[in-house]
Amino acid sequence: MKTIQFREAVCEAMSEEMRRDDTIYLMGEEVAEYNGAYKASKGMLDEFGSDRVLDTPIAELGFSGIAVGSAMNGNRPIVEYMTFNFSLVGIDQIINNAAKMRQMSGGQLNIPIVFRGPTASAGQLAATHSQAFESWFANCPGLKVVVPSNPADAKGLLKSAIRDDDPVIFMESEQMYGDKGEVPEGEYLIPLGVADIKRPGKDVTIVSFGKIIKEAYKAADSLSEEGIECEIIDLRTIRPMDHKTILDSVKKTNRLVILEESWPFGNISTEITYQVQEQAFDYLDAPIIKINTADTPAPYSPVLLAEWLPNSEDVIKAVKKVLYR
Repeated sequence: MKTIQFREAVCEAMSEEMRRDDTIYLMGEEVAEYNGAYKASKGMLDEFGSDRVLDTPIAELGFSGIAVGSAMNGNRPIVEYMTFNFSLVGIDQIINNAAKMRQMSGGQLNIPIVFRGPTASAGQLAATHSQAFESWFANCPGLKVVVPSNPADAKGLLKSAIRDDDPVIFMESEQMYGDKGEVPEGEYLIPLGVADIKRPGKDVTIVSFGKIIKEAYKAADSLSEEGIECEIIDLRTIRPMDHKTILDSVKKTNRLVILEESWPFGNISTEITYQVQEQAFDYLDAPIIKINTADTPAPYSPVLLAEWLPNSEDVIKAVKKVLYR
C-alpha cells in the first residue's frame, strides 16, 4: 500500500489507462497547461502530449458533443468539467446523445465516455456552484453514476469506468482532492455497481456516499462510545445501485438512516427508502430516516452554510430516533 492524495489517485487511474490504450484521451478546461484546475492531471501533458491531453475553451456543450462524436468513431474520451455545475451547459449532449445512442442505434454504437469532475458544495461557492447532481444523472437510463469517497475507491472505480463501454458520470469533490489514503500498489479495479461496508455494526444501518460520508464516520465513532454500533455502507456507485448489500444490512440491523448531500425532494435517499420498504418492510423496527440539505439553494454565508449542510450531529439524532432513545 502507498498513501497518496485523492487527486493523485485520479491522475494515476487516467495515466495508467492511457498507457494501456491509446484510444483514451483527456479533454477539458485547464487539464493540460495548468495541470488541471485541481491538479488531478498533473504531469499528463508532459507524458502524453497535446494530442491526448487537450485544453478546451469554456464551452461545455461544444466539447461534450465532440467527445460523443469521438466515442462513436472508436475513441474513449475522458471529459473533465471544472465543476458539474458547468455540465448543465452540456447536459443536452450527455442526456440526449451519450445516454441514448446505444439504444437509438440498435446496439451498433457504444459511447465509452467518462464525464468527470467535482459535484455538490465546496465551501463558500454559493447557490450556482454548490449543487449535487447525482440524482439528476441517475434518473437517465443509459448512464452509470459513480461517486467515490476516498483515494483507493477513486482509483479502482475510475479505471473500471474508463474501461466501461457505456457513458459514466464520475463525480468527485473539491474538498476531497487533498484527502490522503492508502491505495494498493499495482493494477487493481473496483467493479461498478458494488457497494462497500466501510464499518460493520449491529444496531443501525447508515447508507451514504461521497464526501458527506465523513459525517457518518464521525457520528459512528461518537455513538460507539455509548454502546451503539452503526453499520456504514458506502454506495460508491449510484447507478447501477447495489440494493442487495443495503437490504442484507437492514435485515440484520432492522433500522436505516440515509445520509446524502442533496436537496430532499426526489433524490437518491428517496429511491433507497422505496426499495427497502418494498423489499424489506417486515424487517424494519422503525421508520426510515433520510438526512439531506435544507430545501433551499446553497447559501454563501458560512454560518448559514453550516446550517444548510447535514452534519454528524444530525446523524446522531437520527440514529437515536430510530433506536427510540
